[in-house]
Amino acid sequence: MKGHPTVGVEEEFLLVDRQSGEPVARNRAVAHDAATQGVELQLELTSCQVETTTAVTSTSSELHAELTRLRRITAAAAANQQAHLLAVALPPTVPHAFPVTTTPRYRRMADHFGMLAHEQGICGCHVHVAVPSRESAIDVSNRLRPMLHLLLALTANSAVYRNADSGYASYRSMLWTRWPSSGPPPYFESTGRYDTTVETLRRAGAVLDDGMVYWDVRPSAHFPTVEVRVADVPATVAETVLVATIIRAAVMCALEAQERGDPMPRYPDCVLRAANWRAAHDGLDGQAADLADNCSTVPAQVLLMRLIEHLRPALELLGDYDMAREELTRIAEQGNGAMRQRRAWTRGEKVTDVISELATATTTFK
Repeated sequence: MKGHPTVGVEEEFLLVDRQSGEPVARNRAVAHDAATQGVELQLELTSCQVETTTAVTSTSSELHAELTRLRRITAAAAANQQAHLLAVALPPTVPHAFPVTTTPRYRRMADHFGMLAHEQGICGCHVHVAVPSRESAIDVSNRLRPMLHLLLALTANSAVYRNADSGYASYRSMLWTRWPSSGPPPYFESTGRYDTTVETLRRAGAVLDDGMVYWDVRPSAHFPTVEVRVADVPATVAETVLVATIIRAAVMCALEAQERGDPMPRYPDCVLRAANWRAAHDGLDGQAADLADNCSTVPAQVLLMRLIEHLRPALELLGDYDMAREELTRIAEQGNGAMRQRRAWTRGEKVTDVISELATATTTFK
């Protein structure tokens, strides 16, 4: 297994009022404040969201330090604007509206997609891993398709939505499927087939540009990377580091398999969507689909530990095998985002308890 590809992470966050917990349209003010501390935030589709982008990193410890720095500065900038920064994939409260950020691209999206754009407030996590070429990115994407649902179960962080338990660990992923280019991607035989498919979506008006190709894994539109987009934004830095480390190791193994010419399973799109649905519904503390056994259900934690064992050669090269096993065990015991939300909600069905739990988790850096 040759080389250690670099990794970078984008995290999207929600801005909420410190008293009511309702989303607040203050992303420009927060971004201006963060810029004075040397952090450039991206403005998201709605003005109650911001996005951080790490530097390119080479180790999990570097990534942890970067994510900690960005969350700490951004949370302080939000506090200066009387807002909480929440690492949560959907707003737990009932918002009056999600005003669209006033940039030409976002206004165009809002005009074209209507309420689909206005009813957002959806926050994900995007992991970029360097690959040698665009052709490699297509092949790696194909090989990663069967494990995407497990990454969703691991990071599920949108159980409470609009002052109610949604019935899903990741309700974000259910709402996200309304976009016509979302979900598990098709299997692509070549870059040409990928480009033809994207152009077809563009001609149909289903996407307006390459940035709107929202598949769960794709060649990056801007970087020489494969980009995995399936995850809810994780509640804590440690969870983000774990999912990024697993993805990095998976890309390394996929590149090795590509070099050897190993065949890859071609599961039907409907099977992958079913696996995603089950992962979104149950999350980390429930059942997940075992694709290798005709979608029989197995505890998600068992399948994730099997995935770590499958990726062990790459994880050991990275020096992260023990960390990955220990972190998965710890997160399963302490709870990922969805589990934290539900524990807080069941204390009395008070959304303020959920907001408080999420605000604490967002700035938990151990």
